[in-house]
Amino acid sequence: MYDAVADDYCYPGTTVLKNKLDLRNPEELHSFEAEVSDARADEELPAGKLDFAHFKAVHEHLFQDVYDWAGKIRTVRMSKGGNPFCFPENIEDQAKLLFAQLKQDKFLAGLEPEAFAEKAAHFLSELNVIHAFREGNGRAQLSFFLLLADRAGHPIDLKDLDPYAFLNAMIAAFDGDEAPLAA
Repeated sequence: MYDAVADDYCYPGTTVLKNKLDLRNPEELHSFEAEVSDARADEELPAGKLDFAHFKAVHEHLFQDVYDWAGKIRTVRMSKGGNPFCFPENIEDQAKLLFAQLKQDKFLAGLEPEAFAEKAAHFLSELNVIHAFREGNGRAQLSFFLLLADRAGHPIDLKDLDPYAFLNAMIAAFDGDEAPLAA
C-alpha cells in the first residue's frame, strides 16, 4: 500500500483510485486493472525514442482503459513503507537527467551481458525512485525495460523472471543495493 498525502486521485474518504468504470471496491479495481494492463502489455507497445515521452506513452498504453491520468506525471507526494519517492515537482527534471544518461550510454546497446545487467539495474532502480505515476509504475517500468533490452540486443524472456525475486531485487535497489537486480 502506498502512502500519499492529500490524494485527489482517490474517491473521498477512501484509498480507492478514481477510475473509468467507477469501481469503488479495491479488489474489483485491482482485478480489472491487472486484467486490462496485462492484455495491453501483450499488444504491441508504442514506438518511440526510449526517452521519457516514450516511457509515458507506454504507461498510457497499459492503463488507458482504467485511468484518465494514464501516462501523466503524478501530482501528489508518495512513499511506500515510509520511503519517499521523487517529489512530483522534481519528476520531470529527474527523468530528463536519467533518460539523457540512457541516451549518452547509447541505450545500453553493444554492452557485454554483465555490463548491460549492471547499467540496466541502475537505470531501473533510478526510474523506480522517480516513480512518475500515481499507480502502475512497476508494470510500466518492466514493459519499457523489455523494449530497451530488446533494442540493446539483450532480449528478456519473462518466463525466466521470478516476480517475487524481481520485487525483492527492486526493493534492495531502492535501498542502494543494485546487485540483486543486476543478477
